[in-house]
Amino acid sequence: MRKQWDNVPAGRERTVPCAGIVPVPAVLTIGRVEIRPAAVLAPMAGVTDSVFRRFIRQLGGCGLIMTEFTSADGVLRARDKKAKRYLHFYEDEHPISAQLFGSDPQVMADASRMVEDLGFDIVDLNLGCPAKKVVKCNGGSGLLRDLPAIRRIFEAVRAAVTIPFTVKFRTGWNDEEIVCVELAKMAEDCGLNAVALHARTREQGYSGNACWDWIAAVREAVKVPVIGNGDIRVPQDACSMVAKTGCDAVMIGRTAAANPWIFRQIEQYCAMMRPAQAGSAAPGRKILADSKCYDEPTDSDRYQMIRTYFQMLIEEGMPGAAGKMKQFASWFTHGVPGGAALRKSIYEAKSELDILTRVEEFFAAIFEPRKGAGQVASAALSIEREGAGA
Repeated sequence: MRKQWDNVPAGRERTVPCAGIVPVPAVLTIGRVEIRPAAVLAPMAGVTDSVFRRFIRQLGGCGLIMTEFTSADGVLRARDKKAKRYLHFYEDEHPISAQLFGSDPQVMADASRMVEDLGFDIVDLNLGCPAKKVVKCNGGSGLLRDLPAIRRIFEAVRAAVTIPFTVKFRTGWNDEEIVCVELAKMAEDCGLNAVALHARTREQGYSGNACWDWIAAVREAVKVPVIGNGDIRVPQDACSMVAKTGCDAVMIGRTAAANPWIFRQIEQYCAMMRPAQAGSAAPGRKILADSKCYDEPTDSDRYQMIRTYFQMLIEEGMPGAAGKMKQFASWFTHGVPGGAALRKSIYEAKSELDILTRVEEFFAAIFEPRKGAGQVASAALSIEREGAGA
């Protein structure tokens, strides 16, 4: 998918990504935490639960994973089961960052202490969520209009924890209220260890083009690591962002839900570029910024991805697993021949087992029609047995 540069509003111009070859850095250090490679899974509400995070980790190429953004108030409420579920993680998820949102400095500080005690490697403050229900509580991007309040939160959390403390924010409330450079400087002054900029305003939401020029401006303004976020859809975009902005790492959100291989593809693409950049490429081989030096998923890869993720949801006992399967089906099935029919079939299913059976039947018809029926029966029986023993 290529970005379109036409009809960009005045003041939001962006040049076409440069043809220079600049791979995503192989390592990023935030405080005492080493991240390899410098590619980060963005926190996404309803997406980056423990199952999805481990799923991304298994596919490779992602150096840091982040939780869904979590209410600091919820963390402190003993009965808030949702917050506790958001902050549940496994040892193989390290390094992992917990993202919190809230507007009360003391609440944020206390919740951050709890995050540190739980064993998270990093705590992150959300100043980017554009959702109305969050903004009206002065959380997420709602705080972008009150920099003194942000400073108080920065200072309280920094004094409360010893683990690295970072912030993810947008450029500003709208085009007339751009605060990203000032905010980044304040974060550095308050002792934060890194900043991540989603290069859109709150008013934009997720529409239009991200303005990478603001990432470059933040990188120029501070010495702490800067993570760039926005409009990375293919590996070439990640390298273009690094080349254009000088950012120290890239962060990927929505693309990861539709193409979970994106981190591995970036790693493959950069691995091919580094020898060429160093002048040690094989004779006769020329690596260009727009060349494809990474694996595209096959139909078999997509089948294994869908089946694996759905089985992980079932085995985890994730609340509302069937609903989450249907949610992810809208992303995972794009690129699958006949994907619309598979989505329809999944949406009409009544249970987790029914959904997985329909996936098995669909791909069995593509790969091995005669053998498929036996595979479906075997898979269904296996899940039924696991459920009976749970």
